[in-house]
Amino acid sequence: MKKSGNFFDKVYEVAKLIPFGRVTSYGAIAKYLGAAKSARMVGWAMNASHNKNEIPAHRVVNRNGLLTGKIHFDGTNLMQQLLESEGIIINNNQVQNFKQLFWDPFKELNIE
Repeated sequence: MKKSGNFFDKVYEVAKLIPFGRVTSYGAIAKYLGAAKSARMVGWAMNASHNKNEIPAHRVVNRNGLLTGKIHFDGTNLMQQLLESEGIIINNNQVQNFKQLFWDPFKELNIE
């Protein structure tokens, strides 16, 4: 991962690494970037990324697996539909089997 760039760019670099069929949280990305109290800023970055097709913002949910960012996607259920197209089961706006599907960048990525 690049050491330079603004915070949003760093968030996008991490988000691009989330594997197909997995999810992570705003807080997990913030923690990985050394800004553990900046989960809300990660959310803002995800909201600002919707014009960038290469950013899988739909794979970033809240710490409980809730699709809190779904209001920022075009269409009522686009975030849910994108996740379901990857085999992720959503029930009442929440990722089922969240712990098994959770991708923790702090554990999964080598810190340089």
